[in-house]
Amino acid sequence: MEEFAALSGISRPTLSKYFHDPESVRPSTRNRIEEALSKHDYRPNIYAVNQNRRMTKNIGVIVPYLADPFFAEIARNLERRVIDAGYSPVLFSSHGDRNQEKDILDTLRSQKPAGVLMAPLGRNSDRSYIEAFCADVPTVLFDSNLEGLGEAFVGSDNFSFVSQSVQYLHSTGEPPCFLEMANPANPNAHKRRRAYLASMEALDLEPEVLSVPGEGWGFEEIGYQAGLDLLTRRALPTDTVLCSNDRLAIGFLAACYECGVRVGKTGGCDLRVAGHDGHPFSRYTSPSLTTVAHDYDAVSNHSVETLFTVIENGGHLPDRAETLYPARLILRMSA
Repeated sequence: MEEFAALSGISRPTLSKYFHDPESVRPSTRNRIEEALSKHDYRPNIYAVNQNRRMTKNIGVIVPYLADPFFAEIARNLERRVIDAGYSPVLFSSHGDRNQEKDILDTLRSQKPAGVLMAPLGRNSDRSYIEAFCADVPTVLFDSNLEGLGEAFVGSDNFSFVSQSVQYLHSTGEPPCFLEMANPANPNAHKRRRAYLASMEALDLEPEVLSVPGEGWGFEEIGYQAGLDLLTRRALPTDTVLCSNDRLAIGFLAACYECGVRVGKTGGCDLRVAGHDGHPFSRYTSPSLTTVAHDYDAVSNHSVETLFTVIENGGHLPDRAETLYPARLILRMSA
């Protein structure tokens, strides 16, 4: 900036004032600065600038696995809302790795963001590390709740997901068995299992939980391999399969097709299959997947609005708030 000030003939304090808020300098001065910017192709180094500010216009967004369409969709919505508010989103994926998540927090701490929107890994997270980060940086958690950490949590009501699907499937056919991973990567999976057990008990039905091998984020492959095994062994206890998430269901549907098993709610079909999440591709499976969907807009909007409230209140709220949004049952041809 010293070099640019000398080349343009404009003082460094005036340039700093312009870069912080272009409307804060006189129109004639602003025109001179913008002409010089164009002539010399100068861009301030935002990371260097951040070192000298107590608060920047950057908002960190952390998701566990960006290749997962759910997190890609929620990240897209968060980015759009952050940009619309005049901030700059900085997106990170922890790739399901505890150490990567910690490295991201270290990187963000050095960049001095105005705030952070974080979907933690959950059980795989280093709780003490996240707690220390949240004490230094205004943070709102979403999707995965770590009790007591961050200024607030915004997510979906997992009981709402499962209770709706169980009640619908029971009222329209055989009660569902529940297909889940034995070692789920997503921390919400155990909440859905508990919700399935509670929903079946409330209906005075015997629960059937199928915990299949698999770990990590390759849910489609895990669902596919589980489907091949269960169908080949004729090991399904019912003709209705409720999957913990849509990605498992998509893999299971592929196995059904390969085994010649007809899936659907019309006459002549062998199985009904449903999932959870409202996966962006679930409407394009064959048959289209019945699911229970997140309210993507509500979760995104409230997460960003809450973070801005935190920032405006000096980085803290009087009390940690938790907001859960109910799910929406989407009926399609698979069940």
